[in-house]
Amino acid sequence: MDASSEDRSRAHREARQDGEGPVGAQYAAGGAWVITARGDLDMTSLPPLDDALASASAEHSRVVLDVSGVTFGDSAFLNLLLRVHQKADLRVAKPQPQLRRLLEITGADKVLDVRHDLDAVPRP
Repeated sequence: MDASSEDRSRAHREARQDGEGPVGAQYAAGGAWVITARGDLDMTSLPPLDDALASASAEHSRVVLDVSGVTFGDSAFLNLLLRVHQKADLRVAKPQPQLRRLLEITGADKVLDVRHDLDAVPRP
């Protein structure tokens, strides 16, 4: 891919909103790449989010995952968060009670940078 193709690809991702699936808006803000996740996140629904996080962590030093729209997360989702955390500065923002409980009982909240307030997610 040449430099102009990379620039076009990056510009396309600068403010992207998908209509369906586990990945919502993606945008650059506050020196981070922000990805919004939504819905039930398990082994069958994770591939699009896995792809988005892999791309973001390869291109950006800090990634913020807004999980306020996540209604369920299982061990596959937790594994994904921990893998991304090893590659990039990952911030998990605004987890709902079910996801917060998963992070707490597994101890992942001690490893991951989990933020519970609305200010944790930079805006474009």
